[in-house]
Amino acid sequence: MNQTLVLAAGLFVLAMASGMLGLGVAFAAVPFLGLFLPDLVHQVQPLSLVLNGLTGLASTFGFARSGYVEWQRAGILALVTTVFAPLGALAAQHVPQFYIWLVYFASVLYLAWRLFRPVAPRPGAENYRGALLLAAPISILSGLLGVGPGFLLLPTLILVGFEPKKAAGMNALAITPPSFSALIPHLNTARVNLSLAVPLVITGVIGSFAGARITSVYVPSGRLRQFFGILIVVMTLYKVYTLVG
Repeated sequence: MNQTLVLAAGLFVLAMASGMLGLGVAFAAVPFLGLFLPDLVHQVQPLSLVLNGLTGLASTFGFARSGYVEWQRAGILALVTTVFAPLGALAAQHVPQFYIWLVYFASVLYLAWRLFRPVAPRPGAENYRGALLLAAPISILSGLLGVGPGFLLLPTLILVGFEPKKAAGMNALAITPPSFSALIPHLNTARVNLSLAVPLVITGVIGSFAGARITSVYVPSGRLRQFFGILIVVMTLYKVYTLVG
């Protein structure tokens, strides 16, 4: 019970932080859950994907209430990510965990770098086609990591010119269906404890919706990008310490 409470409390904080950027919680949840669950592919990844899909959906509703979701363009992005995410998840069944973590750590460095670089929005002149082209390889990589595509798709949307809050709203919708499609290759091998998963899902959904509403109404996007960059780097450095310790 104590471990469940610790996990639920930690996930609530992570879900609120990730919900602020429409990221879904999986990118931060993978190293966090990895501190308590030993099997990355069969325990951590399936649970993280479920959490990512549901927190992404909750975050979408939070941003939609303030008009930050472009439904048509976000829907097309969601279609691309949903089709390609299972390819990476299928590859994860056959790639050694060492190499998966290696890709994960490299992705963290890229994400932190992108989150801290200032990018001027270009309303009405966004390179949406470029974002669509990049969505396919991003989805394959995220499926391999079991984290959903949001952690790389959000910086991509900002880079091609979307205003950060609008990018977060579109990203939240785009990550929801691929989180569940990437779960399909895990269904036969997943080992998920329902007594642990249910409280995590509840706290994650509440935290993600609250985070999206806070961002929509109160918080500057630039500060949020920096905060989340610091958060995931700290979490990942701790995971490196546990792997080599």
